[in-house]
Amino acid sequence: MLFTDQLNRSIFLSDPPKRIISLVPSQTELLVDLGLEDKIIGVTKFCIHPKHLRKCKTVVGGTKNYRFEVIDSLTPDLIIGNKEENDKEGIERLAKKYPVWMSDIFSLEDNYRMIEQVGQLTSSELRAKELVHKIKTSFAKPLPKRGTCVYLIWNDPIMVAGGSTFIDTMLTVAGFENLVKQARYPQLSVEDLQNLSPEFLLLSSEPFPFKEKHLDFFRALLPNSQIKLVNGELFSWYGSRLIYSWDYFRSLGEGPFGDAISH
Repeated sequence: MLFTDQLNRSIFLSDPPKRIISLVPSQTELLVDLGLEDKIIGVTKFCIHPKHLRKCKTVVGGTKNYRFEVIDSLTPDLIIGNKEENDKEGIERLAKKYPVWMSDIFSLEDNYRMIEQVGQLTSSELRAKELVHKIKTSFAKPLPKRGTCVYLIWNDPIMVAGGSTFIDTMLTVAGFENLVKQARYPQLSVEDLQNLSPEFLLLSSEPFPFKEKHLDFFRALLPNSQIKLVNGELFSWYGSRLIYSWDYFRSLGEGPFGDAISH
């Protein structure tokens, strides 16, 4: 069958895939939640959910750098990636040998389409539709407005989530107004942060692992802002992890922000 991915690329699968490599942690977790764990043969070193997976599947590199000889030895019949997270040159090299299906996600609607399309690719349509329904139902409940924010993804240099990102969409869902309108992930100076003067400064747990030790610096920098450590997975992981996001966002107004959720 012929399938079209979210970059409008066409791939052909003669049969439902039985040897899948996932190059995106959130989409790896999605495959497992679609009941396809036994068909996954390769994952990245960042595929941390579920926790046991890297112990029983072959690690084929990271999300940017791939062990091509290992991938060749696995003889995949489907590779799943993402435009933002994966290296374009590496993906193009793999696509010359294997069916490579790519996602491109900025909104919840993009995410819902991705889940359903992966379900179609892998003959798990029913589970995919059930999962989409569950996530949609959770986000149908409104969350309170919380105020303006800046969301940090990296430290030294300071980098933030701007517009045209999935994180920006999730900040809106969670009730925040993202003050950074520049697209993607701009770098800000200390003075830029002070001039923005957000009501909330959110320090993400990933990709840079902000910890308690970073709070004092930013509290001194922004004494009038609420400085919070947040679970980056629940703001940035599309796919089945979104099942947990609404409850986590609700908890943000109930004292200290919640810990990471895993399974």
